[in-house]
Amino acid sequence: MDKRKVITAYRRGFITIQECAQILGIDSVQIMSMMNDPQFTEALPVNVEKKPVNG
Repeated sequence: MDKRKVITAYRRGFITIQECAQILGIDSVQIMSMMNDPQFTEALPVNVEKKPVNG
């Protein structure tokens, strides 16, 4: 599985830090250093316009 996708899932709250580390096969201490690595930062659109759900 792509490491960036796993880290993105963690950042979006879909999985815990422990689950993230387990999927990647590393310990929780190592995962914390990966969180600050720009290589694993997902490129998000800058101008995302939020629209109301009911309107």
